[in-house]
Amino acid sequence: MRLKNAYILLILLALTASCKQSKENRSEQNESTSTEKVVPENLKWSERMMLSEMHRVPKASMIDFVKKPRWSYTNGLVLSACAKVYEETNKQIYYDYIYNYADELIDSTGTIETYKLSNQNLDMIKSGDVLLYLYPKTKEERFLLAMQTLDSQMESQPKTSDGGYWHKKIYPYQMWLDGLYMAEPFHIRYAQQYFKDDAKIQRVYNDVVHQFDLIQKHSRDEKSGLLYHGWDESKEQRWANKETGNSQHFWSRGMGWYGMAMVDVLDFLPETHPGRERIINYLNQYAEAIVKVQHESGLWYQVLDQGNREGNYLEASGSAMFTYTLAKGVRKGYLVEKYLENANKAYDGIINQLITVEDNGLVNLNQVCGVAGLGGEPYRDGSYEYYIGEIIRPNDPKGTGPFIMASLELNK
Repeated sequence: MRLKNAYILLILLALTASCKQSKENRSEQNESTSTEKVVPENLKWSERMMLSEMHRVPKASMIDFVKKPRWSYTNGLVLSACAKVYEETNKQIYYDYIYNYADELIDSTGTIETYKLSNQNLDMIKSGDVLLYLYPKTKEERFLLAMQTLDSQMESQPKTSDGGYWHKKIYPYQMWLDGLYMAEPFHIRYAQQYFKDDAKIQRVYNDVVHQFDLIQKHSRDEKSGLLYHGWDESKEQRWANKETGNSQHFWSRGMGWYGMAMVDVLDFLPETHPGRERIINYLNQYAEAIVKVQHESGLWYQVLDQGNREGNYLEASGSAMFTYTLAKGVRKGYLVEKYLENANKAYDGIINQLITVEDNGLVNLNQVCGVAGLGGEPYRDGSYEYYIGEIIRPNDPKGTGPFIMASLELNK
């Protein structure tokens, strides 16, 4: 009996040791797994978000949830942010991500895959910023040829009777806030760096400033200082006010595009140009208007002036764009220092309310409006219900790109 009891005791001790060893092994494995981060958490938010985007979308040509590679504005937006991260860190992976986009979509003749000049679509100009960045570094002739094609679009783009660019050929007589960011930073920079004729350069400077003058004239609401998303000169669109031609609402991201357009164009408009002070004045009016509708959290609503209305929500892309605009405006001396407080409050709101981090370190930006426009098919009527009813999704590039740029401006 004693031998049997001793045998049972040995078996129990062996099982206990085995369970302990197994538990220790699992603990070591869990510890190992928890430290294997796709995105290290000791980096700045700008780099963490850029790495997260590159992990989610390994090919920049597939940015914006598309199924096939394409040339579009969201690629140019995110890659402009990526270029800033590269300049900050000098890490080759960021440069390669930018270069591979242009390398894939521009052939040896300078033809841009998926781009059609005949569409006269201002959105397509934005990725020209990628070429402006790459060509001085690579001197690849195909990149210059592609830029020349985009510049030719600006020369042939249809205009309203007073000289404002139509947003797209399929949207006749319409100026949208979005269009100024899509086209004007490229337009002015290309002219400054590649035109030889000074008279022609001055003509582009004047034309760029004129676009801002027209938006202020047609789209700004005198009472609130906010700007309507779109203006239809013909007043024929169902979304257009029959007296003013304006759309109905102040859309957060629409105004975000416009703010970024102002601070980015000012990088290239000479101090001696008479339009420079006008744009700085527009920027100051803009800053005053947007901080009045800033939520106590630091964020901004999808429909800016209707925060208490059912269905409205605090939206990420507009909030990130306003943060970038205010921060850069102060840094460059266009805006007074007090607006930096608004930018920091906004940034804290984004981090605290809209950013989540996965166990593997991937950073997510939540509550981004996926898309919003006017007209088209199916028809977008510009109503309040329309703006709050469009898809809301995480990590839309129209939010992540500006978040990266805002992070860099504030050195977060």
